[in-house]
Amino acid sequence: MKNIAVFVSGGGSNFKAIHQQISLGEIPGQIVLVISNNPKCSAIEYAIENSISHVIINETRYPNPHTRNELLTATCVKAEIDLICLAGYMKMLPPAIVKEYENKILNIHPGLLPEFGGKGFFGMRVHEAVIESGKRESGATVHFVDEIYDHGPIIAQKKVEILESDTAESVAAKVLKLEHELFPEVVKAFCEDRIMIENNKPKLVEYNEN
Repeated sequence: MKNIAVFVSGGGSNFKAIHQQISLGEIPGQIVLVISNNPKCSAIEYAIENSISHVIINETRYPNPHTRNELLTATCVKAEIDLICLAGYMKMLPPAIVKEYENKILNIHPGLLPEFGGKGFFGMRVHEAVIESGKRESGATVHFVDEIYDHGPIIAQKKVEILESDTAESVAAKVLKLEHELFPEVVKAFCEDRIMIENNKPKLVEYNEN
């Protein structure tokens, strides 16, 4: 049973999707900690409603960046976290926690990396860029986190067709549905030790009961 921490800044729909799959017994893990920089986000309300421990770490409460970054890592270590899931977390992770949890931090991106990723490419900006590019498909990507935005090794992707009638808003809705399927699947694979890494390339291995 893996201990999971979720980092979130907003509504936390992916956090909720993962938690619901855990509640159904589909994922052999438990969300024991939610960390946010936004005390007023609805994800924190959800954590409270479901009796999940939560911590607010932001610039207002901890103005010193060194103290803030140390606290982020120390909080996860103290909670004996095995996996960190970034579910709409709008802050760059400090190098110390990336190093401490190498290949143990998952991020969900609302686009098909490596295109439409990097600093500034988040939320609706990704979908607007996809529409403007004229691409005929988009999707969601789950990858391990490194010290560069949207750069870590890709674990899995799901794709969706883009129609001529689609707008950034309609693509966003399609991709979000994919995210809610893909992220729990990858979390499940991690918790079942089914993500193999060869030459820095992750690979999902099918579960074998034998």
